[in-house]
Amino acid sequence: MNAMTQMLRNPAQIFANGQFKGLAGPILIVMILSMMVLPLPPLLLDLLFTFNIALSVMVLLVSMYTMKPLDFAAFPAVLLFSTLLRLSLNVASTRVVLMHGHSGPDAAGKVIESFGHFLVGGNFAVGVMVFVILVIINFMVITKGAGRIAEVGARFMLDAMPGKQMAIDADLNAGLIDEKAARQRRKEVAQESDFYGSMDGASKFVRGDAVAGLLIMVINIIGGLFVGMIQHDMGFAAAGTAYTLLAIGDGLVAQIPALVISTAAGVIVSRVSTDEDVGRQLTGQLFSNPQVMLLTGGIIGLMGLIPGMPSFAFLAIAGGLFWIAHKKIQRAPQEAAQKAEAERIAVAPAPEQAEASWDDVQLVDPLGMEVGYRLIPLVDQSQNGELLGRIKSIRKKIAQELGFLVPVVHIRDNLEIAPNTYIIRLKGVEIGRGESYPDRWMAINPGQVSGSLQGTATQDPAFGLPAVWIDGGQRQQAQIYGYTVVDACTVMATHLNHLIQSHAADLLGRQEVQQLLDQIAKTEPKLTEDLVPKVLTLSTLHKVLQSLLAEEVPIRDMRTILDVMAEHAPTVKDATELTSLTRVELGRAITQQLFPGDVQLQVIGLDSSLEGVLQQAMSNNSGIEPGLADNLLRQTQSAMQRQEALGLPPVLLVQHPLRVLLSRFLRRSLPQLKVLSHAEISDVHTIKVTAIIGGRV
Repeated sequence: MNAMTQMLRNPAQIFANGQFKGLAGPILIVMILSMMVLPLPPLLLDLLFTFNIALSVMVLLVSMYTMKPLDFAAFPAVLLFSTLLRLSLNVASTRVVLMHGHSGPDAAGKVIESFGHFLVGGNFAVGVMVFVILVIINFMVITKGAGRIAEVGARFMLDAMPGKQMAIDADLNAGLIDEKAARQRRKEVAQESDFYGSMDGASKFVRGDAVAGLLIMVINIIGGLFVGMIQHDMGFAAAGTAYTLLAIGDGLVAQIPALVISTAAGVIVSRVSTDEDVGRQLTGQLFSNPQVMLLTGGIIGLMGLIPGMPSFAFLAIAGGLFWIAHKKIQRAPQEAAQKAEAERIAVAPAPEQAEASWDDVQLVDPLGMEVGYRLIPLVDQSQNGELLGRIKSIRKKIAQELGFLVPVVHIRDNLEIAPNTYIIRLKGVEIGRGESYPDRWMAINPGQVSGSLQGTATQDPAFGLPAVWIDGGQRQQAQIYGYTVVDACTVMATHLNHLIQSHAADLLGRQEVQQLLDQIAKTEPKLTEDLVPKVLTLSTLHKVLQSLLAEEVPIRDMRTILDVMAEHAPTVKDATELTSLTRVELGRAITQQLFPGDVQLQVIGLDSSLEGVLQQAMSNNSGIEPGLADNLLRQTQSAMQRQEALGLPPVLLVQHPLRVLLSRFLRRSLPQLKVLSHAEISDVHTIKVTAIIGGRV
C-alpha cells in the first residue's frame, strides 16, 4: 500500500529507484484476471500470444543454464503465473472466436490463424491429431514424470533434513565453519525443502492446464458449430471448418508454450546439482568415451551397408561419430596434462587443519625442463617418448667429456606456457627457451645452401643459426639443398646439451666434488687422504674445478689436478693461482682440445707495447682504463672475425701473468674466445700469429 501511494505521488521516482519491481507481481495478476473478463482486440491477442511463447522459451533456457535448482528458486511461481496467463488467453481467445469466428480465419488474430493454417496445412483433421498428440505428450509423459520426480525429491528432501542439520552443527562445533556460514547453509537446506515442495504442487497446475486445454478446444468446436449454425445461419460444413481451424489454432498456440514450460520443469527437477549446466553435462558425459562412439559408429555403419537400408543417413551418422572419436583421442594427452596439473596445484590444507613442516619446503631442482602440453608425448615414457633416452645419453656423454656426472634433469609439464614451448632451468632460473613441433622437422642453414624452403622461419635455439620448420614431405628436398635436417626431439636434446656444456661450472657442486674424490679414493686412497682436507680444503678444490670448467677445460684428468694441488697447496692458498698452475700442467690437453692434431698453432697475439701497458695496470691494481678497454674489445672482435673467416679457432695467446686478467675481461663479451698463455704451450708445437691486437703482423 505504501508503494502504491508513493507511486501515485511521484511515479518517476519509483521507476528511477527500481521499486517498480515490487509492483510487477500484483499488476501481472490484475492483468491476467482482467483478460478473463474484458474483451481483447485481435492485435493485442497477437502480442500476448507472442509474449507467452517468448516467456516459455526464456524459462526453458534459464532452466538449462542453472547449476542447481535453487539458482531458479522462482520457478514454481513462474510456473503458476505462466499457467494462469495461458488460461486467461484461452478464455479471451475463446470469446473472440465465438463472437467473430464467422467473419474469417483472422477473426482471433494473425497468430491463431498462422497456427491453424501454416502449421497444420489448413487441414482440421491433421490439426486435431497434432493437438491431441501434444496433449498426450505433455500430460502423460513430461508433466507426469516431472511431477513424480518432484514428489519423490520433496519426500527425500524432508527425510534428509535432520541429517543435513546435524552435519551443519557438527562442522560448526568442529570449527570448520563459522556461525555466518552455518546460518547460510541452514537457509539453503530450508530453501531446498520449500522448492521441492512447491514443485510438487506446481506440477499439478501443468497437468490441469493440459486437461483444460483439451476441454477448451472441444468447447470451442461445439460452441462454434452452435453459434455459426444458429446465430449466423452457416452450414454445418462451413461452420465446422471455420470454427474447428480457429479452435485448433487457439489450442496449438497455447499447448506449445505449455509443452516448453513442462519440459523446463522436467529439466529443473531431474538434473543433478554439479558445477556444470545441463548442456555441458550432456556433452561432457555422453560423448566422453571415444570407444563408445567408435563402437556405435561401427554398428550404425554396418546397418547402413545392409541392402535396402538408407545408406546415406546411416553412413553419415557413422562418419560423424568416427570423427568425434578421432578428435577425442587426439585431445586425450592435453586433457590428461590438464588433469595432472589440476591435481598438482590442488589447494593445500588450511593452517587451521595442519601446521607447516619441513615437508612443505620444496628445494629447486639443479637442472630442470618444463614443456608445453603438445611436447608431453616426447617426454612421456608410456607414449614411447624419445627425449628421455636422449637425455640419458647426453648425461653419459658429458660425464665422459667433462669428467663429472651432471645432475638428473627433472622434466615436468607447464600449462602456463605455449603448447610447443620448452624451458630449461638451472637452479630454478631460466637459462634457455625454445619451440619444438613434434610433427615437423627443423631444416638448419649451415651457411651454404642452394635453395629456399617453404615453412615457418626460426632460429636454431642452440647456436642461433637460421632455420625453417618444414613438413616431413620436404625433408629430402631440404637435404638436397644442403640443409641440416633434424627432428623435434633432436632440437631439444641439442639445446639442452649446449646449455649444460655452457653452465658446467654452475652444475658442479660440492657434492659432485666429493663424489669425484670418492671415485679416486678407490684406486688412489693415499692421495686423497693426504690432500683433502689436511692440506687443501674441499671449498678451495671446488673453486679450482669450477674455474677450469668455466673456461671449458675438462676435469677428466683428476690425478694430474690432485698432483698439482698436493705440490703447491701447502704454499699457495689462492684458488685463482692454483687454477693457473693446474692449467699449465693440463696444457697438452687444452692445446689438443683447441687444435686437434695440429703441430703449428695459428693464434691471435698482443702487441708488445700493449702487453707492457696491461702489465703495468696489473702491477698497480688499477685495472684497464675505459678507453683502452673499449679499443681492446673492438680490436679483439675484429681479429676473431678474421680467424673464423680462415677457419681457425679463435684463440688469443698472451704472457702467462696476463692470461687471467684478459680471460675474465673478454669472457663476458666474447665467450667464444679462448685465452692461452705461453706457459701452457708445449715445446712440440710451433706458433704462428695471424693477427696482432694493438699492432700489425
